[in-house]
Amino acid sequence: MRLLIRSPWPVVALLLFAPSIPELLTGSTPITELVYSPIYFAFAFAGIVGLYGGGALLIREFTAYFHKGWASVLLLGAAYGIGEEGFAVHTFFETSGNPVGHFATYGHAFGVDWLWAFSLSIFHATYSIALPILLVGLFYPATRDLRWLDRGGVALTAVVYLFVVGLFAVVVGHGPTPAIFAVFLGISIVLIALAWWAPRDLLVPRPGPVRIPPWVIALAGSLPFDVWTVLLVLSSHPVLPAWAAGVVIVLVGLLALGVVLRYAGTERTEWTKFYIASGMIGVLAVWDVIVEFSVPGILVVTAVFLYLLFRLHRTMRAREVQPPVGAAGAPAPPT
Repeated sequence: MRLLIRSPWPVVALLLFAPSIPELLTGSTPITELVYSPIYFAFAFAGIVGLYGGGALLIREFTAYFHKGWASVLLLGAAYGIGEEGFAVHTFFETSGNPVGHFATYGHAFGVDWLWAFSLSIFHATYSIALPILLVGLFYPATRDLRWLDRGGVALTAVVYLFVVGLFAVVVGHGPTPAIFAVFLGISIVLIALAWWAPRDLLVPRPGPVRIPPWVIALAGSLPFDVWTVLLVLSSHPVLPAWAAGVVIVLVGLLALGVVLRYAGTERTEWTKFYIASGMIGVLAVWDVIVEFSVPGILVVTAVFLYLLFRLHRTMRAREVQPPVGAAGAPAPPT
């Protein structure tokens, strides 16, 4: 295994961001386990690094190697969601209890919690995969389009990821029937094929200046989790049939995407990405303060992520005021 970049920090950052956002920042894995049960936490966190981090790293290397864009990231992220929740921990097929709750009956058919599966695949595509890749790209812009690993590194990452998926599948049990497994495997193959086909510029905004304020971009970034919150309410108080709730997910997602693609422009794309990330993390921070505040240590994790956004903002501002290469006081280009 060999790193193809000079610094290992982008790789380390992605391996940490990918599990920390969906697990630590949501309270699914309380950070206080690090204090009360450090050995258990070390093993558990190593497992989710192999799962989330391995999946995110493989997707990131796929898009870098084949020169793909955000459409491919999201499609592969949805396939990752199926891999985690369908093939590894089997929550798609839970009939009661945590974490599915009322989704075990709201949208359940043929042994599958379809609405849960659909919405959670979107969550993983956006929060577990796209957001960590976006953040690392903003923190380390010089490595954004470069491959990080050689073929041996990619192969090792794939082996670790598949091992963790298999380990979770064995430990959790109660998996899908062979027929349902084949269905989700087929969906995953279609998503991977679409990611292979999708042009790099498929989700590039319309050329031109930014025509919407930052808060609108941030709101668009927050909408996937906003819709998830609405679905949680609908699952316990179903005023809409489950299929209609699924349609709402699609329409709201298309609305958010359409606003960004039509009005965000291409002149300040780095800041567009920052505001999208801020909206995604910001709505989770609000959720943690209002709903999950009783989870031990979650407000500490929230504060850490808000601080990281603050530091990222300052770093991006500093880049804007740096003199161009070759200007007075700036390093000259190599000869």
